[in-house]
Amino acid sequence: MSTKTIFIIVLTILLTIFLMVNTDPVDFNFLVTTVAVSKLLVVGLCIVIGFILGFIVGRPRKTVKNLDAEIERHSAIENKKALSDEDRDYIN
Repeated sequence: MSTKTIFIIVLTILLTIFLMVNTDPVDFNFLVTTVAVSKLLVVGLCIVIGFILGFIVGRPRKTVKNLDAEIERHSAIENKKALSDEDRDYIN
């Protein structure tokens, strides 16, 4: 197993233990109402929302620089296809 996998498993176990210990009801104020909700639900929901936001913010964006690199890579592939048999033999 890789270090990343072990880290994710340990983090998941610790998070599960943390959630299971905090099951007491708490008063949750939302706008004008107060609702008694389990800490497990509140903390779990915050964790899920945090993971979703982290995924959205952390994913790579398509930028002009990335597109230019893709165009150059594609051009190199096309140029390689345009080589004659003699050129390919020489390169290999």
